[in-house]
Amino acid sequence: MRTAEAHPPRVLVLRALGLGDLLTAVPALRALRRHLPRHEIVLAAPGRLVQAAAATGLVDRLLPASAPGRAVPAELAWTGPAPDLAVDLHGNGPPSHLLLRRLGPRRLFAYAHPDTPDIPGPVWREDEHERERWCRLLAWYGVRADPEDLSIPGPATPSPAPGAVVVHPGADAAARCWPPERFAAVAREMRRSGYDVVVTAGTGEGTLARNVAARAGLPPVAVVGGDGDVPFDRLAALVAGASCVVVGDTGLAHLATAVGTPSVVLFGPVAPRLWGPPADARHRVLWHPGDDDAARPGDAHGRVPDERLLRITVAEVTEAVHALLEPGTGRGMRGEGSGAPTTGLRVHG
Repeated sequence: MRTAEAHPPRVLVLRALGLGDLLTAVPALRALRRHLPRHEIVLAAPGRLVQAAAATGLVDRLLPASAPGRAVPAELAWTGPAPDLAVDLHGNGPPSHLLLRRLGPRRLFAYAHPDTPDIPGPVWREDEHERERWCRLLAWYGVRADPEDLSIPGPATPSPAPGAVVVHPGADAAARCWPPERFAAVAREMRRSGYDVVVTAGTGEGTLARNVAARAGLPPVAVVGGDGDVPFDRLAALVAGASCVVVGDTGLAHLATAVGTPSVVLFGPVAPRLWGPPADARHRVLWHPGDDDAARPGDAHGRVPDERLLRITVAEVTEAVHALLEPGTGRGMRGEGSGAPTTGLRVHG
């Protein structure tokens, strides 16, 4: 962690959401770090993201903050002098605006909302990529930000499965979960093609991951995670060292983008123009909106797989993976992650 002044001014950034949300905010966080190099940057986010926040190299402290779903936390355990600057990267509206304003920051960056007319800011756009949204917010206040500046340092931890194809069948809502038997068919094809295959699982996804692995004919040791969050350094090393990641619209897709690993990302209820990877030959996006090309044609938090997601076939996914693994297009059979060690991060509060 960088050496700071005895009592540096502090920036409080509210982003009390998940891993993918944190990683899509990296360009905005990098812009703040560049614009305010002498400030201490405090990120209000769930405590389980402390390692991931540290890995970005852009945050000095994490202030544990969370709420059910994507709601705004009821309060923040802020101590000491008021923030020099508070930045609302959580959403748009009075709950997050007022939460930050109660702390008495000297400045507050937020999108304009008619219910908080005394807070100036740019106009919110529904149809905008998440990375671009927060960079545009900062630009309105005079902070230059590049939405393509989204990489994080490579992990110092060696990959537990260098060159493997990583399959991640889970998501935090059924609407964004491709059927497990289809993930298993892809995993089985990759194994038949000579690749090691690893199936990853977030907290509570162990049964799903073990089901996919068993259907694919993989041994139990091919499953990583499931009973709790995989330590971020291990997860990042696994993804950074993979040949390819096959994943739905969830946090692991953003991690693959952040560390530069080729990915095949499956979209359903939400258009990839809102949450997809950047236009890059390393990433393949599969989405079948039909006649409805709206930004959010389905319910991202629905209880059944979205119909657009179900239009994606096993053949499409395996073809996309093989295309990425061809010599000169992806990493081939020997992908390895590397990078400089990341800094430590204190838990604030």
